[in-house]
This record gives sequence, C-alpha cells and structure tokens, in this order.
Amino acid sequence: MIERRRLGRDGPEVSAIGLGCMGMSEFYGSGDEAESIATIRHALDAGIDFLDTADMYGVGRNETLVGKAISGRRGEVFLATKFGNVRGEDGSFRGVCGRPDYVRSACEASLQRLGVETIDLYYQHRVDPDVPIEDTVGAMAELVGEGKVRFLGLSEAAPATIRRAHAVHPIAALQTEYSLWSRDPEAEVLPTVRELGIAFVAYSPLGRGFLTGRFRSAADFPEDDYRRFHPRFQGANFDRNIALVGEIETMAQDKGCTPAQLALAWVLAQGEDIVPIPGTKRIRFLDENLGALSLRLSADELARIDRILPPGAAAGPRYHEAGMATINL
Repeated sequence: MIERRRLGRDGPEVSAIGLGCMGMSEFYGSGDEAESIATIRHALDAGIDFLDTADMYGVGRNETLVGKAISGRRGEVFLATKFGNVRGEDGSFRGVCGRPDYVRSACEASLQRLGVETIDLYYQHRVDPDVPIEDTVGAMAELVGEGKVRFLGLSEAAPATIRRAHAVHPIAALQTEYSLWSRDPEAEVLPTVRELGIAFVAYSPLGRGFLTGRFRSAADFPEDDYRRFHPRFQGANFDRNIALVGEIETMAQDKGCTPAQLALAWVLAQGEDIVPIPGTKRIRFLDENLGALSLRLSADELARIDRILPPGAAAGPRYHEAGMATINL
C-alpha cells in the first residue's frame, strides 16, 4: 500500500502521488492510446488512485481515454476533471467561461465522455474574470447537491478568490503549478489554503519534464510538442535552466536516485497537505516517479536544494503572455 494523503481538512484520502493524464492526448507530442490506457491501469494496480484530466485536454479526447481506462474499475479511482477553458471543435482556444449555465453543460458533457455517474473532484480550470466567483461556485455546489460531483476545486486562483469561493461552498483542493522551478505559490497561495484547510495539488511538479534531466536542447522535443515554444525552453532561458538542472542531477547522483525522484521528493517534503500529480504516458516513468515516495530528504539536503533553486531562480515566465493573463485571478 502506497502512502496516502488527505484532500483538505475533512476531505477524502488519495494516493500521495497522482497521475496527470493531459500529455496522453495533447501538448507533449503524439501519444499511443493503448500505451496510455496500460499506464493508467498500471497506476491503479500500483495503488495510485488519483487521476487528473480536463475537458480541454485533446478537446475532450483525454476524458474519453480515461473513461476507457477505468471502465470496470470505477471503485478504485478518485477521478478529477476540470471545466472553464473553452475550445472549439477545431482545437481553437475561445477563452474562459464560468457562467452557471456553462458549468452545468460542461459537467454533463464530462460525465458522458468519462462514462461515470459522478465526478469525485470538479475543478474550475481557470477563473472567469467576468463572472463573480460566487455565481460559478454556486452552480458547482448545485452539482454536488445533485450527486453529480462529490468535491469542488479551483485551479490557478488568487488568494482572495479562494476565500470568496470557500465561503460559498467548501473547496477541497486548489491546483496550481508547483515545482523546484515554479515556487510562486509559497508566498501567498499556500498560506491561504493552509489557513482554510484546503489541500494543494501540484501540477507540473517535474517542471514540464525539464527537471527529469532527459532534455538537453529544444531539439529533444517532438515537432508537435508545445514545449518547443514555451518561454522557459527558449534560448538564453533554456541555457540558464539547464545549468540549474545540472546541479540537481549532481545531487541526485550523490543521493543514489534520479533527478525526477529528487524533484518529486522535494515537493512531497513541503507538506503532507500537498499532492503532486506528475504526468506521464509511459509505465517506466510512472514506476520511476513512484520511487520518490520512499525517498527521504534531510534538513541539510533540503537546504542544499534551496541554494540551487530558490524561489524565482528559473529563467522565463511560466506561460506566454496570454497564458499568464489567466492565472492568479
């Protein structure tokens, strides 16, 4: 039995590491559906029950894939999905929507694609600045009352928004990017959710794969991998960031683990209320990530990591300008 952590002060227990499924369908190069389904089922066999998807990943295809993978095994899964990032059938991005009528229609569509009657954790993927958060969460709370959703979450929300949302209906989890090279939440978001008894779900805990040490240049990414165009993977930013990863690799060698395991162990060490959800579409990387659960970092080792990658050390913003405009609202 692998380690488990509680989502929120009074929430459910989930595996201490979850599985992010986004890359199985989009953004990180082409995927193989059979291999992805095998990876999800391997995760369940290993005791990972916390699966993360969203309606925008692959324009719905990722939810359909996850639904296939968990068919017949629903009782073994704590299933999280998201709404709010609107995309056209052609894949175009059409903005963020938090209107109550949209909340309901998005949930119904996700339930159908996933092939389930209830979503365990339903996140607002991005905050809609044109709709009061009280209205959006109020609509989400209605879904809880109807048994279509069990727990509510927010993603990339600002502290004031989190407080307003939590006052309408308890928020079980706040999902935001958090890793050795994205430590922004430490300033205000983490203290806020801890005060309110909300769990923190860390996405991209391996720095979109950068912290694994497997990439040496932008040419290492497939042609259809969006990281080729990500600010932190460009030019001088890439050079600076790869130097930082080199220091993490050296420390991992000293520790007798992989850089990915060291990076994940660091996230896990930041508090038992934090659950990282590294994404992968391959069994061998899933097993590597699981190895982080048995890795313990001493105070000296944590201090060494802080010296290598203190807050703000990574070069470049987390997203392009348009993406940055949708976070911390």
